[in-house]
Amino acid sequence: MDGGRTSRAAQIAVVSLVVLIPISAFAAVVALFWPVSAVRHMPLATAGAPFGLPAQALPPPYATTTRIRPPPKGARTDLVTTDGDKLTIACGTCHATRPANPENRSTADLDLFHQGLVIRHGGHSCLSCHDQRDYGRLHLADGGAVGFNESMRLCAQCHGPQWRDYQRGAHGGMAGHWDPASGGRVRNSCTQCHDPHAPMYPGTTPLPPPRDRFQTSHHAPVGTHHD
Repeated sequence: MDGGRTSRAAQIAVVSLVVLIPISAFAAVVALFWPVSAVRHMPLATAGAPFGLPAQALPPPYATTTRIRPPPKGARTDLVTTDGDKLTIACGTCHATRPANPENRSTADLDLFHQGLVIRHGGHSCLSCHDQRDYGRLHLADGGAVGFNESMRLCAQCHGPQWRDYQRGAHGGMAGHWDPASGGRVRNSCTQCHDPHAPMYPGTTPLPPPRDRFQTSHHAPVGTHHD
């Protein structure tokens, strides 16, 4: 009698182990991998927040401000106002009756306005950039027109490598925060540094390296210094 009870108890124990071991193993696998899978599929802004708590919003990136050269108010004259300021005349005032010469690449023959203006920009003439339909605007290669505050679109048509470097921050004298989430940036537009009529900078001679008694000479043996 006792032997039968012992045999039945042993059978129940074996069956229980056979059933519980797979269930326990499955539960362990779910508990191990479920949190990782859940976080992996959560939005980036909420992945770092504890479950059940609202996630903190990521700070928006600061804007990049571009310095733009003020557009010309007109052609300068030798006349002065009653306040002593130089008098300017809108471009269309004269060019409405005196069309610009598309072949003129110099101001040497001009007798009324633009005297002294140096044009040294790849052999271009005035109408290469200025819109003959509206002298207060610039014309693009596709026939469209832009204001002087969008002159960079005109420059980018020919100066592709410089425009590429400008967009990546390697051109234009950018200043400010490296991380846009920490603060804003300020950079110059093309005409803020370059003369649009003669954009090339004159050649310069580099300065000699500094002479310092604490600086090791590149031409002397290691351990020696400049006098």
